[in-house]
Amino acid sequence: MTTKDYRTKRPLTIFLSYFPRHWKLFTVDLLCAMAIALIDLSFPLITRSALYDMLPNQMYRTFFTVMVTVLCFYGLRTFLNYIVCYYGHTFGIRVEADIRADLFRHMQELSYDFYDQNRTGQLMSRLTTDLFDLTELAHHGPEDLLTSILTIIGALVVMGTIQWRLALVVAAMIPVFLILVFSLRRSMSNASRATKEKTGHINQEIESSLSGIRTAKAFANEGVENARFGAANEVYKTSKRQFHKAMGRFASINEFFLCSLNVAVIGFGGWFVMQGQMDYRDLLTFTLYIATFVSPMRKLSSFSELFANGFAGLHRFVQIMGTEPTLQDKEDATDLTGVKGAIDVEDVSFTYDGDLPVLRNVTLHVAPGETVAVVGPSGGGKTTLCQLIPRFYDVTEGSIRIDGHDIRDVTQSSLHRSIGIVQQDVFLFADTILENIRYGRPSATEEEVIEAAKKAEIWEDILSMPQGLQTYVGERGTLLSGGQKQRIAIARIFLKDPAILILDEATSALDSVTEAKIQRAFDALSVGRTTLIIAHRLSTIRAAHRIISIAGGQITEAGTHDQLLTTGGIYADLYRTQNSR
Repeated sequence: MTTKDYRTKRPLTIFLSYFPRHWKLFTVDLLCAMAIALIDLSFPLITRSALYDMLPNQMYRTFFTVMVTVLCFYGLRTFLNYIVCYYGHTFGIRVEADIRADLFRHMQELSYDFYDQNRTGQLMSRLTTDLFDLTELAHHGPEDLLTSILTIIGALVVMGTIQWRLALVVAAMIPVFLILVFSLRRSMSNASRATKEKTGHINQEIESSLSGIRTAKAFANEGVENARFGAANEVYKTSKRQFHKAMGRFASINEFFLCSLNVAVIGFGGWFVMQGQMDYRDLLTFTLYIATFVSPMRKLSSFSELFANGFAGLHRFVQIMGTEPTLQDKEDATDLTGVKGAIDVEDVSFTYDGDLPVLRNVTLHVAPGETVAVVGPSGGGKTTLCQLIPRFYDVTEGSIRIDGHDIRDVTQSSLHRSIGIVQQDVFLFADTILENIRYGRPSATEEEVIEAAKKAEIWEDILSMPQGLQTYVGERGTLLSGGQKQRIAIARIFLKDPAILILDEATSALDSVTEAKIQRAFDALSVGRTTLIIAHRLSTIRAAHRIISIAGGQITEAGTHDQLLTTGGIYADLYRTQNSR
């Protein structure tokens, strides 16, 4: 199903499209539920037969035989109920898991700008709490709806054969009940959707607070975080209060109607008995059928509540699934293969918000195997330029080509495989050192991981750890030093072995001795590869073939280290400032 389908199709149609994948479980669930409904429908008829025939005619043996048979059927009903409960929930969980998998897969396809605009806590809520109610809806929704309709119709038919006037009274009350249910369902659905939005808000506050717990402690601001969480929690409580009000109105009116149904049957039935138009035994049978009748009515009301909760989450799921990735491969996009590493940036301008320009008319040509350092003041556009080359964002104007291929004409996956990036803000997964390095090439052997670790000057540190490569790095690598995290990220790039390297302050967290070792490793890795180095510490880029400075979104100067010192521009000022300390 495409993003266009998610935008144009009804949420119910989208939801039901997940059912055929598990049709066997679904069929077993419905058949067992229908068998339970048939057993429930048969008991009042058996009771009526006992009152009319068996007991008045002293058919005691038959009576007790029938009672034992009924007991056996109730034993079967118990087993069927177990099947419905266990396999029905299994079916619901599988549907929920499929929906969650599709949502996560789609999130992987969305572009950088989507994550610039959406907080992690909100997205976590979409993946977890929003979908929990779908298990119950997938399980109980079709089952309760089908069995309730069958039971109600079956009960009305049987009651019509007993006393059609009284059956007509019951039938006339059903539309009133359905109107009440569906009119109140909308308010419940709106309240449920608001609750889920507030849940996403509190999740984002939790995610933010837990991620920044070390900063909070460093500033002794636990009280500030508690107050922030308390405010979000209060908003959540308010939204829950509105939902519970809607649910309370729904449940109360529903119970009043069901109780009124009993009163109507006894009242009208008593009148028919007084008029000699009905036997008291038929009235007893009617009351038994009303008890059978009330159960599916309650299920219908519960279904309405399930529908409100489930569809609130489903609506938010469909909303994201209908979001088109900003950057998409062209239909005729080709794979970028045999990359030599020539980069041509032609008259490129870029803005994040369509208003404030970040880059303006930037032109840069990098030959295969050339090392180009990019320097300049913060906010000048250095990192932005290097994010445009792997097409994390599309240029606003101009073009970027690799080996003569416009990067918009090649597949993003092949482009990303050809480029290795070590960023200033290193991200490590909460896993072992082995798996974090292997992330550069998931198929790599342990020997290849070790070789990459040696090249990145981290192997000796790993050997000194009690569990070696199996050492757990903690959340975002918090159990390692800043230098260790950066070297693991560098080892990941060694393992990836790309044709183009982008080093965004890749040695910023290293001490001078380790930095010198890493620099030698980078020099070796850069041989025959195109390398772009973003650096503030100018001592790390003196050996670059060319240095360019970017300020105000434009390239202001370009040349070798010596040439730029002679020119006396931005680079010379930065160099003198750093060497005068």
